[in-house]
Amino acid sequence: MCIMGSIMRDNATITVLGRDKTGVIARVTHFLFEQHANVEGLEEQVTRGQFSMTLQASWKPGDFKPEVLQRGLDQLAASLGMEIKCRIINPQQRQRFAILVTRESHCLQALLKARLPADPMLVLGNHRDLAGLAEKSGLPFHYVPWKDRDRSERRALELLDQNDVDFIVLARFMKILSPNFVWRYKNKIINIHPSLLPSFPGPQAYRQAYESGVKIFGVTAHFVSMGLDEGPIIAQDACRVRPGMTLSEMVAQGQRLESSTLVRAVRLYLGRRLDVHWGIVKEL
Repeated sequence: MCIMGSIMRDNATITVLGRDKTGVIARVTHFLFEQHANVEGLEEQVTRGQFSMTLQASWKPGDFKPEVLQRGLDQLAASLGMEIKCRIINPQQRQRFAILVTRESHCLQALLKARLPADPMLVLGNHRDLAGLAEKSGLPFHYVPWKDRDRSERRALELLDQNDVDFIVLARFMKILSPNFVWRYKNKIINIHPSLLPSFPGPQAYRQAYESGVKIFGVTAHFVSMGLDEGPIIAQDACRVRPGMTLSEMVAQGQRLESSTLVRAVRLYLGRRLDVHWGIVKEL
C-alpha cells in the first residue's frame, strides 16, 4: 500500500469490514470502476470469519464526485450488510491526527513541541494523568477507561470520526488494539516501542534488554499491525550500554530516544516519503 499521495489526482482510502461472504471484492471494485476510479492498492484478509479490506483509489481531475461516491458506497454497504467507510485524501490540506496516551508524558510533550505540519485534534488517554498537559496545550482530553476493549474501542472510534482524524499516534499508549480497530486505520497508526524490534516485543522491553546483557539498545517507531509489535518499521535509533549502566539509566536514555524517533517517524509519514510493500517500509 502506498501512502504517498499525488497532487495531480483526487485520492481516497476505502475500508470494508463485516462477516465474510462471496463477491465482496468484485462488487466494490466494480462500483469504483463505474465511478472512473483507478484502484492503486488493495489489501484484504479474513480472520475467524471477519472480512477486512483496505483499498486505495484515485481519480483524474474532473472525474471525482465525492457525493456520488459516498451515496453509492452507503447503498453498497446496506446491500452487503457490511461497514464501508471512505476517507478522502487531499494532499494540499493539513492532516488531522489523534494522540493516544497512558501515563508517561515524554512522547506527548515531544509531539506537542515539534511544530509538525499537521493538526492534533485530541488526546485520548486510558488514565487521566495527562489531561492537564493536553489541556494546557489547548487540546481536548478524552478519558476512555480500557477495561472492556470492545466498548472502549467503539468510543475511541466515535471520537476519531467526530474529529475527522486522518491518522493516529500512540505516544506510549500501553494497550493492544484489536484487528477491528487497526484495519480502520491501516498503516495510519504510528507506535513507538522501547526496543530494536524484532527483539524484545511486549511491555518489559527495557528490562529484557538489560537482563539479556545487550551492548546496544534502542527504540523503534512502526506502523501498528495485527501482531503485537510486528508492524512495518519506520525508524529506529540506538545507543551503547555504558559499563555499569543501571536499568533506570537505560530507561531514561531510551525515553529520550523514544521522543525523538517518534517525532521523526511522524515527519516522514507527513512528508509522504514512505511506501509500505510486503510489510517493509521504504523511504521514497
